[in-house]
Amino acid sequence: MPTSHLPPLTALRTFEAVARLKSFTKAANELYVTRAAVSHQIKNLEDYLGFQLIHRQTRSIALTPAAEAALPKLREGFNNLSDAVHLMSSHQTNENLTVWMAPSFASKWLVPRLHSFSLKYPEIDMQISGTTGLVDAEDGNVSMEEIFRANNVDVAIRFGSGNYPGCAVDKLFSVKAIPMCSPDLLNNPDKPLKTPEDLKFHTLLHDNTDYKGRPEWKPWLKHAGVTGVKVDRGLRFNHVSLAMDAAIDGQGVLMGIEMLARSDIEAGRLCQPFDLSLPLERSYYVIRPESMDSNRHAVDAFIEWILEEAKLDQDN
Repeated sequence: MPTSHLPPLTALRTFEAVARLKSFTKAANELYVTRAAVSHQIKNLEDYLGFQLIHRQTRSIALTPAAEAALPKLREGFNNLSDAVHLMSSHQTNENLTVWMAPSFASKWLVPRLHSFSLKYPEIDMQISGTTGLVDAEDGNVSMEEIFRANNVDVAIRFGSGNYPGCAVDKLFSVKAIPMCSPDLLNNPDKPLKTPEDLKFHTLLHDNTDYKGRPEWKPWLKHAGVTGVKVDRGLRFNHVSLAMDAAIDGQGVLMGIEMLARSDIEAGRLCQPFDLSLPLERSYYVIRPESMDSNRHAVDAFIEWILEEAKLDQDN
């Protein structure tokens, strides 16, 4: 079929998402459109082709044999389009590199170090995207490789399990959870914070950011052998940076990731009131798709640099 006779690209992209995710709703979320818009695009594609692609069932969908047969080639085609765009971008005067990570990791660890990367690789223009929207591979619905391609991302930094099929994975570092607070709380005349048992007299701060394996008070208190502290009380925040700001302001004691607080501890804005930490099961990883060949120089340069920075950080 000549390219001029192909169905609209938007309809094909919508069908690919629905067929891969087996859900109109999940496809709508991935494409940032309404479910009705997804349904409309599928109907338009079926009308254009003259035959049915998807069987709508009560709580699920099923692909017709024609749709099942076409899906692998269609996915391959979109992957090739994504690679072509990367190749066009990488042949500009400067190379472009897009890196995704959580905002907290970007502001507390990466950004203060970026000047050394820019000095070493002035030919690479980097775009840092701080987002909590990355879906872990354990979700089971959307692979990290698909997220990379859909958003033209070259590299991502994840706090997770390290299980990312279809991606090359390098571990940056393991992390541990610690209590942290303003130094002013240690010698509060009314309620000094001297031992873990004193936490019952202080406000607990909670990072309720929606990600798996986050630091929480209950495991740490059990590890410390402390009882009588009500872990369901205190202030809750939907972003770790907000929780850390509250801790710096002296509003309570936060259970957080030591690595993210290190610069604030060294600057005296925060302190670790008790010399007791709890290793977390999850770690930070740097990942990129195995199948993407474009932008290779910039990707390899960044990964080599960040692994060296992580090693230096652990050695200090």
